[in-house]
Amino acid sequence: MSYSTADSLRPVTLDDVRGAQKMLTGVARMTAMETSRHLSQLVGSPVYLKCENLQRTGSFKLRGAYVRIAGLLPEQRAAGVVAASAGNHAQGVALASALLGVHATVFMPVGAPLPKISATREYGAEVRLHGQVVDETLSAAQEYAAETGAVFIHPFDHPDVIAGQGTVGLEILDQCPEVGTIVVGVGGGGLAAGIAVAVKAIRPDVRIVGVQAEGAAAYPPSLAAGRPVSVHQPVTMADGIKVGRPGDVPFALVEELVDEVRTVGEDRLSAALLLCLERAKLVVEPAGAAPVAALLAEPGGFAGPVVAVLSGGNVDPVLMQRVLRHGMSAQGRYLAVRLRLTDRPGALATLLGVLSGADANVLDISHVRTDPRLGLSEVEVELQLETKGPVHCTELGHALREAGYTVID
Repeated sequence: MSYSTADSLRPVTLDDVRGAQKMLTGVARMTAMETSRHLSQLVGSPVYLKCENLQRTGSFKLRGAYVRIAGLLPEQRAAGVVAASAGNHAQGVALASALLGVHATVFMPVGAPLPKISATREYGAEVRLHGQVVDETLSAAQEYAAETGAVFIHPFDHPDVIAGQGTVGLEILDQCPEVGTIVVGVGGGGLAAGIAVAVKAIRPDVRIVGVQAEGAAAYPPSLAAGRPVSVHQPVTMADGIKVGRPGDVPFALVEELVDEVRTVGEDRLSAALLLCLERAKLVVEPAGAAPVAALLAEPGGFAGPVVAVLSGGNVDPVLMQRVLRHGMSAQGRYLAVRLRLTDRPGALATLLGVLSGADANVLDISHVRTDPRLGLSEVEVELQLETKGPVHCTELGHALREAGYTVID
């Protein structure tokens, strides 16, 4: 979205971020900074996790939403605010509005996760479900703003929002003064831009690395072109950074101040989420785990100490279940194997005995008896196994072959 007003085009400065920090006193938490021993060993220098997943509403979005709404004129507040979001921004706007006594209307996609819809309503906003994708929801919210005079609160493309998000950067410098690299997820760019404004003004030597999902990576081509360009039909499990086009305001700041923007695949995202859950005991959504995914993808590519910003923890339980299985598969902890055996009583029990002896956990079994490829006395069996990792998978294959089974796949 482009803006023509002088307010929307004004630069964001360190003073703006410091002013936002004062405004957020008693509203947003200074979230914890946790050491990750596992990632520190992997990277070869100290790695800290900035836990914005533990922020009020479950993400950093409250910071920018509150600063933006608090900055409205009395007559603007009286007209109410409107936002469009699939989750995190919706909850941030809802709580910020409630704290400031402003009526909020939030448009959400029809398919938005029920926990996020419920949370937004519980924070006090009026929720309207519209559209199947966020672009349709955004259009509906903008139409509502034009019709009613409500102020549209953009999730990232406004200086006040960026200043609010930049308070994360000030906290990082307070909590880890020796930081060498800050790694942060990037969608529209508001968080990365805000952190960069704050940190580079105080510590220009600190390296800022943005991370996008490969299927929704609009920043690399935009930076190459020198202007925001769109990625059509972005696809990623990380809905918090699933943005098709950078914002005009954050793009200019990211282009100037962020040192690098990397991309990570879905396997890395799911593995990072699983690592946060298992090793750090932190529930993090895929978008929030993007910085950890970048560390997993290239652990030697970051000058330490490293701070990875876990930007949010609002993950739908259904998605969590799928992502955890995907993450375990990416780590070689699931094995699908197809083999043939003689179709006789006790054959399956014998096979299960071999697997039990090899310490594999059987999750699912399916049989195929009618197939032209099979002999009259043959049956094909497909098993889903839980394993201890890639080495164990190899050992299972050897155990099956040594027991005389024909492993097809």
